[in-house]
Amino acid sequence: MTEEQLINQCIAGNRNAQRLLYERFAPAMFGVCRRYVQNQTDAEDVLVTGFYKVFAHLHGFEGKGSLEGWIRRIMVNEALAFIRQQNAKKNLTWDELDPTYQAHANEQTDDKLNEAEILQLLHHLPPGYRTVFNLYAIEGYGHEEIADMLQISINTSKSQLLKARRMLQKLLSRVA
Repeated sequence: MTEEQLINQCIAGNRNAQRLLYERFAPAMFGVCRRYVQNQTDAEDVLVTGFYKVFAHLHGFEGKGSLEGWIRRIMVNEALAFIRQQNAKKNLTWDELDPTYQAHANEQTDDKLNEAEILQLLHHLPPGYRTVFNLYAIEGYGHEEIADMLQISINTSKSQLLKARRMLQKLLSRVA
């Protein structure tokens, strides 16, 4: 089944096609969710909510880019919405996030880090730094786009990226 046929079948409500689309993209999209949301259960919730929106708005996919990229954008937006919701519960804003952290030295001696270890290092970053780092370094957004998405200034985006990189360098030097 081609991607276009799969999309049309999903829009028509074909459960098998929806399952196939989910199975095709869920593993990669879960990785996207985990980069933003530290808790696995919360990341699973973000994934499910994201796919709900994918299926609800699939008719709006125009095919101008890749389907995977379109789904990824939905997942990133869902993860950001989740983070904003969590911060609102804590009465925090992006600019008020505490930049301090307690990084524990990793006793690992292996020079190469696997994906899970890199993800763990990212989770040592404060949420604001981690989110800006993910959006800029991994998702490829620019500072202006990040500022709009997170409702922060461009300078705050740049500052949080710089601080995230410095923290990651310190963490990596402890691991190495």
